[in-house]
Amino acid sequence: MTEKTDPEAHTRAELMDQAREADISGRNSMSKKELAEALDMRAAAAKEGDADTDSDLDPTDEAPVVTPEAKPDTASRVEAFRDLSRARARGEMVFLPRHLTGHERRIHVRQTIREDHETRIARPNSDAREKFAKLHDSVFSFFRGTSLLFYRDLAGEDALMPTVLTLGDVHPENFGVMPSADDVPIFGVNDFDEAFYAPFTWDLKRGAVGFMIAAEAEGGMDADKQRRVAEEFVRGYVDAMRRYATDATEQQGQMRQDNAPKVIRQLIEDKTEEGRDAWLARKYHDEQRRRFRADDEHVPISSRTEEFQALFEQFIADNDIELPDRALSGETGALKVKDVCQRLGQGTASLGLPRYYLLLEGPAADGSDDLIIEFKQARRSALAGLAPPSEYVMDGSAERITHAQGVHLVRGDRFYGAIELDGKSFMVRERAPYRGDIDLDDLSKKEWRKYARTCGASLAQSHALSDEAGLVDHDVEPDVLEAIEPEELFVSDLLAWSEAALARVKADHEHFKADHDLGAFTSVDRVFR
Repeated sequence: MTEKTDPEAHTRAELMDQAREADISGRNSMSKKELAEALDMRAAAAKEGDADTDSDLDPTDEAPVVTPEAKPDTASRVEAFRDLSRARARGEMVFLPRHLTGHERRIHVRQTIREDHETRIARPNSDAREKFAKLHDSVFSFFRGTSLLFYRDLAGEDALMPTVLTLGDVHPENFGVMPSADDVPIFGVNDFDEAFYAPFTWDLKRGAVGFMIAAEAEGGMDADKQRRVAEEFVRGYVDAMRRYATDATEQQGQMRQDNAPKVIRQLIEDKTEEGRDAWLARKYHDEQRRRFRADDEHVPISSRTEEFQALFEQFIADNDIELPDRALSGETGALKVKDVCQRLGQGTASLGLPRYYLLLEGPAADGSDDLIIEFKQARRSALAGLAPPSEYVMDGSAERITHAQGVHLVRGDRFYGAIELDGKSFMVRERAPYRGDIDLDDLSKKEWRKYARTCGASLAQSHALSDEAGLVDHDVEPDVLEAIEPEELFVSDLLAWSEAALARVKADHEHFKADHDLGAFTSVDRVFR
């Protein structure tokens, strides 16, 4: 008889981990008792041979015969790193990938990037090749496109630090201008693909490294100036977190053109200079302004327009979205998808993954005020299985990203959400004429520091909202401030860590370039029997 799971003998996080490994659906909404019951039912089914698993195979059985036609398994180290993260979070002294040197580090870099891009390598296309070429040509692009490599070096780190909903991929170009729920340009964090509940220090570490790399690559700064820019980012975070702990205004703050620092006001002015009519004509419309034009970036798939119309209508209904007048056709008075295209060559980390644009007819019905809605395939967060275990668990891919956007932004894009398409998880959002990030190479040395401080403050607001709209059930700000003290030591330690990580990223990039030149990323690692 199978021993029953005692829910009181486990934390909910431990039961969630077991349920995730057992692939139990609906686990995110289950209580501890329900999780224990579901695990017991799965274990009983496995014992009777009904479960779709080979976990009860006798290890003494003969190995299965592999025919010449059978494909070997793809190598995966996901479980090994999950175990490593848990061990380190428990305080065990473990060997981390960042301790590797020389050729062994090169092999680790190669294996991690192959594993992270398995699907894109197995199904090669121009976007996949373009991504690897992009990573080859720029250390900043390499940093942006290899989050998994970065976080495997952090596995289980800072387990004693306060947990927040982290952005997951902090760097200077993941802050920018985007539409609010009222179609007003706002500034803030704008990429939630890697969002995950993790120690607040993880965002600060990746952000500090990101600002150092960008300050050199885009700003031409030496090491001392890079460190000063990174320090401004960290100080901006600390000062803002202290302010939110005192006045609790994080739920009221939208950074708009009328209340933003000068460097952000100028960014918003630059992004709003071109109107919607000119933007649509320049980037999307065909000559008749009824469909997408075909070019190197857009491949019309007009035959699927009705399919996407029904899909988007279902998305609106499922998410109880109140359609604004600007999203209603002037001809029909209802939602009308005019055309659909596949978008190619966009992004860095997500380059090579499916992405679609929907063209919605606006009230003028002449193309001048059409809307663009984006469907972007969501990925598993690079932090999953690497962040120290916590009770704050988000399932799904696009659902996780949608949750993060809803937490991190005050009245953000009303069309933000999740949908399933072709059996895959996609996030949904609006594209706007003014959506975009800052041109880093246009910043002066003084503006770099001001921009970094502003981004640090914006990140602090996102973290502070973890206990308002997020899953964290206690005040975040006092815990974070206590963890930061003494501040000078905290800042010094974080910058020293980031400088070491910066050197590691540069060395990893050299390993990647050498491997790329030898064709290392045209195949994945396999398990041969």
